[in-house]
Amino acid sequence: MDAKRLSISPALLGWYDAHRRDLPWRARPGELPDPYRVWVSEVMLQQTTVATVRPRFTAWIARWPSVEALAVASEAEVMAAWAGLGYYARARNLHAAAKAVAALGGFPRSEAGLRGLPGLGAYIAAAVAAIAFGERTVVVDANVERVVARLFAIATPLPRARPAIRAAADTITPDGRAGDFAQAMMDLGSGICTSRRPRCLLCPVRPWCDAYATGEPDRFPHKQPKAERPQRFGTAFWLEHEGRVLLHRRPPRGLLGGMLALPTGPWVDAPPGLTDAPGADDWRLLPATVEHGFTHFRLQLALGVAKGSGGEQGEWWPVDELAVAGLPTVFRRAAEAILAGRG
Repeated sequence: MDAKRLSISPALLGWYDAHRRDLPWRARPGELPDPYRVWVSEVMLQQTTVATVRPRFTAWIARWPSVEALAVASEAEVMAAWAGLGYYARARNLHAAAKAVAALGGFPRSEAGLRGLPGLGAYIAAAVAAIAFGERTVVVDANVERVVARLFAIATPLPRARPAIRAAADTITPDGRAGDFAQAMMDLGSGICTSRRPRCLLCPVRPWCDAYATGEPDRFPHKQPKAERPQRFGTAFWLEHEGRVLLHRRPPRGLLGGMLALPTGPWVDAPPGLTDAPGADDWRLLPATVEHGFTHFRLQLALGVAKGSGGEQGEWWPVDELAVAGLPTVFRRAAEAILAGRG
């Protein structure tokens, strides 16, 4: 192993000891990490920021303080608590994995064992194994990916560069303090080696950074242009009766699976109008629309309102308690727009 690889981990760990972030899921010096808290936080952080996750994680742990508590919760409760954190399949997998861990009597302690739990892919399993159990694993999230691509000036565009980035990360991962090293890399990428205008003068591993040596560190990692996401259209229906609004539970599998939501017609290539409107025949469309971006497409929802009889199939939810229904973000925005514009 060359001097560069031998130097990076001690320099980074020394920096981490002095500058580590204080996060609610992170064990303090001298404490043993809680694998449940590590696992929940890593799943939450996959599509959101630390600022967003911090209060959501705290509320989650207050409600389900242990994996056993989560295991006996209802899936509907878990899905509602997850609303707004994206990719609802992750919430279903959290619930399923909690049941599996409770049945096992505890978490598997190895990366390979953790991979056997529902929803624990390569990154989550490696992160939990390293941070919670001290196993030497190669932990590569988006922050680590950026740091490593710059340290080694890997010019291959993402996502094709990922095997090379992982291999390079493996060469600098130490045998000891695996969890601290993984978290140090994450903290470095989050606060110093940022995607734009990296703060190189504050970086503890700057002397060994090939991208810094080029004079243009923010050119790395190279990214291929994203394909334009297709546009789809739909209608969200607000059917109200005596202070309650009709909600439907979406099918258990598929986009937003298992979530309570406003009824909606098809999501198609042109506005579908009142197609599949439930119950009433006095529907009117509001002038406002709601825009929402999913991973693979953009959605524009028209907003339909009508009065119901109270006998339509679904769940009639009090309008003034809608905030606790756990609506997915797109339907929460639709409800807010309807309440603001229905007149």
